[in-house]
Amino acid sequence: MKQKLSTEPYKGVRDFYPEDMAVQNYIFSVWRNAAEQFGYQEYNASILEYSDLYKSKGSDEIVNEQTYSFTDRGGREVTLRPEMTPSLARMVAARRKSLKFPLRWYSIPNVFRYERPQRGRRREHWQFNADIVGIAGLEGDVESVSLAPAIMKAFGASDKDFVIKIGSRNALADELVRRKIPAENHKQIIRLIDRQGKMPEEERIAELNKLGGEFEIQESADVAEIRKRLSEKGIQNTEFDANIVRGFDYYTGMVFEVFDTAPENRRSLFGGGRYDNLLEIFGIESVPFVGFAMGDITIRDFLETHGLPISAQ
Repeated sequence: MKQKLSTEPYKGVRDFYPEDMAVQNYIFSVWRNAAEQFGYQEYNASILEYSDLYKSKGSDEIVNEQTYSFTDRGGREVTLRPEMTPSLARMVAARRKSLKFPLRWYSIPNVFRYERPQRGRRREHWQFNADIVGIAGLEGDVESVSLAPAIMKAFGASDKDFVIKIGSRNALADELVRRKIPAENHKQIIRLIDRQGKMPEEERIAELNKLGGEFEIQESADVAEIRKRLSEKGIQNTEFDANIVRGFDYYTGMVFEVFDTAPENRRSLFGGGRYDNLLEIFGIESVPFVGFAMGDITIRDFLETHGLPISAQ
């Protein structure tokens, strides 16, 4: 007998029935309204990109282990986008001479990563991205971070429900140089710091010790100034965390992550930072970038954890 087809979706992705779309549309509407109140404009791109875009300056783990890549019928190696930032950089590079900086752009793309499905993670999700292009230094950093709590409060969260942890890639780089850690070890050290809570801790520490040991990094002057300016804007639920480094290779300065403070969901919800050198992969002069991304699955988990609305009232 002919085997019956399964009615289950592909592992790690979701079907959206009308009731699910109501939740999804609510989340999207909060993202859009908050971004546009901050002066951001919406953009988008195809889910298909040349694979070289991610190999140039991404994360080895994502490129080697998590991308959906294949060779098309024309012999081109392509990838279902695992994130939006490289596409944004490509678009800015393509029209850099005609664009009027600074840009404040946002998007809500569908992204794909081959990883183990678990709470807060699937192989497909929707991701809000908000980036400022063309504003260097602390001014852009503070403006970018300021949008994050505005979105959280638009969902109904209060300051006690989340904390913004801020780190510095510059401070980490300075410490690695000061300790004379070989440059070829820097990328692996950053990856291991970022893997805290994502792999067995004994294994992580053992690997770090092989590369130079654990690192005690004090709050840098730039992070202290960012937190001071945020406090002056009424954003006081911030703290310095040297372990916030973000896993992508392209980050160059301030990095941050927003954490849920609820004991039953104490995890990173989303994050981002500064990445000023990404246009170098296109062989052109760099333009300052700073931004962050927030996934629909983690924000829904947050809303359910705190008993906040998950659809329009």
